[in-house]
Amino acid sequence: MAERIVVGMSGGVDSSVAALLLKEKGYDVVGVFMKNWEETDDNGVCTAEKDWDDVRQVCEMIGIPYYAVNFSREYWDRVFTYFLDEYRAGCTPNPDVLCNREIKFRAFLDFAKTLGADKIATGHFVRSDEEGRLLRGVDPGKDQSYFLYMVKNAQLRQSVFPVGGMTKAQVRALAEEKGLPVSRKKDSTGVCFIGERNFKKFLSTYLPAQPGDMVTLEGKTVGHHDGLMYYTIGQRRGLGIGGCGTGESWFVVGKDMEKNRLLVAQGDDHPMLYSTKAIGKEVTWVGQPPLTPDGEPVEVTCKYRYRQQDQKVTIRYDGEDILIQAHEPQRAVTLGQSAVFYRGEECLGGCIVRQVLDAGQINE
Repeated sequence: MAERIVVGMSGGVDSSVAALLLKEKGYDVVGVFMKNWEETDDNGVCTAEKDWDDVRQVCEMIGIPYYAVNFSREYWDRVFTYFLDEYRAGCTPNPDVLCNREIKFRAFLDFAKTLGADKIATGHFVRSDEEGRLLRGVDPGKDQSYFLYMVKNAQLRQSVFPVGGMTKAQVRALAEEKGLPVSRKKDSTGVCFIGERNFKKFLSTYLPAQPGDMVTLEGKTVGHHDGLMYYTIGQRRGLGIGGCGTGESWFVVGKDMEKNRLLVAQGDDHPMLYSTKAIGKEVTWVGQPPLTPDGEPVEVTCKYRYRQQDQKVTIRYDGEDILIQAHEPQRAVTLGQSAVFYRGEECLGGCIVRQVLDAGQINE
């Protein structure tokens, strides 16, 4: 009997090609559409319905059974409440990371087992091996290992990633060749459950905005902000304070949560935008930790944000936390974002940045 693989299908081209490839290899393939969010977009249209229609068309075309499952409650409890809590605390969270851990590789994996799945599959641009190591996708511009660092090797051993060894161009070309109706469908962008809608408008429906002053590091008021939750470290656009001061661009360099003030400074190379030391909490490793509690510091590479080039860092435990020492100054390291560690092609794990220790102290 053929091995049964249940594919998480979003209605996009990547997961559709993943299902197609597994079907062509002779697996017993089942498609499952996960609905994680109960809301319409700004035009009153439920975008999930269009995606569900695309899933049905693809599954019928390649000849596999399909189901829809609603994980909205799990998403709200395990992901969205965390998302709101982080913004309340002045951080900039990455809910896609938590969605992968809690929904796609936990709730979905559990559901797939009720369908008799031997393994699950997704359209992520990553790879894994028999040991359950998480490896980068071969397309450097699309590699999504950054978003999967919270997934454990036990879950990865139960997962396959059919498009991880392909480039995005190859995926689209294959979809076109096979006549898949989603071959030219635009990639989804933005936060997983928000999509491309107006982020400020979306967030304001869940968190009350508290406007306040924009101030320089010297305490001079130069403008007003709409709410600290709408801004992130290093942000330049949307501040509305151009033309004053030295004439250089203004950047967000900090948040004064106690006084509800947004701290801004001028100049792309302002020292407050740069740091080398950070503390990461909520540490998670895909497999065996590269560090021991009493061991020596270890050199790895790190991404402080998705699409960033790998940065050389030295890491060591600081109690249960991680001290990250970058070899070169890092720009706009942001609280709430993930620092993800690599050794070559392997994604080792990561942590959430909770403190930046030396912003403004770097000698250029």
